[in-house]
Amino acid sequence: MNSSTLWNQIVVWPIINLLVAFYKLFEFLHIPGPLGFAIILLTISIRLLLYPLMQTQLKSAKKMASLKPHLDAINIKHKGDKAKLSQAQMDLYKQHGINPAAGCLPLLLQFPVLIGLYSVFAHVLGNGNLETLVGELNQILYLPLLRLGSLDLSFFGVNLGIKPSDFQTHGWWLFSIPLITGILQWYQMKLMMPIPQTQAIQKTDEKKPEDTAAEVQKQMAMITPVMFGYFAFQFPLGLALYWNVFGLFGIMQQRRVNAQK
Repeated sequence: MNSSTLWNQIVVWPIINLLVAFYKLFEFLHIPGPLGFAIILLTISIRLLLYPLMQTQLKSAKKMASLKPHLDAINIKHKGDKAKLSQAQMDLYKQHGINPAAGCLPLLLQFPVLIGLYSVFAHVLGNGNLETLVGELNQILYLPLLRLGSLDLSFFGVNLGIKPSDFQTHGWWLFSIPLITGILQWYQMKLMMPIPQTQAIQKTDEKKPEDTAAEVQKQMAMITPVMFGYFAFQFPLGLALYWNVFGLFGIMQQRRVNAQK
C-alpha cells in the first residue's frame, strides 16, 4: 500500500485519505464506531460521485429491455440469416436512439474506483497488526491533521476486521452477513430484469426460439448473489458493510429508474 505506484497515487491513496478524514470527523464528534460510520459515509460519497454514470447505465439497460418484444420478433423473422438479423437489430437500435455500447462505458469507468475501494478495505480491515497499519497509513496521509494515533475497528460492538468464515470463534450469527449480501444482490438483479410481457404476447412468443440473452441474464441473476454472498463470507465485515450500503443505494436508484416512463 505504501509503494508509490501510479495506481496507488491516483486511486488508493485519495480513497484512504477520504476514509480517514471521515473517521477523524466521527472521532472528533465522539460518535462510537467511527470506522463503521466512516465506511458508510464514504460509500454514500462514492455512490453520489458515480450517480450520473450509473444513471446512464441503468437507463440504457431499461431501454434495451423495453425492446425485447421487438428483438424477439426480429429473431423469428430472420432466423437462420445472421447478416439480416444483425442489420435489423442495428436498424431497431437506431430507430429508438439506443447505442448498445452506451451502458458498458459507465460500468467500465466504475471498475477502477470499485477495485480501489476493495484494495483499501481489504488492507485496512484485513491487517492483523494495527500498530503497523496505523504507521503505514500515517505515511500516506496528506495532512498532519489526519494522522492517526490508533484505529478503532469496532462498530456496534462488532470488530469490522473479522470475517464471517471465523464463525466458529465469533458466533454463528456471522452467517447472516453473507445472507443479507446475497439477498440484496438478488433483489437488485431482479429489479434489472425485463418486465414480463402480457399473456397475449407470451402465446405468440411460444413459437420463437429460446432467447439466449434472456437465459444468460437469468443465470447471472442466480450466480451473482451467490458469488457476492461467498465474497462476504470470506472477507472482513467492513467490506460487506460497504457492499451492502452500496447495494441499498443501487436498489433505490434502480427503482427510481424503473418508475420513470
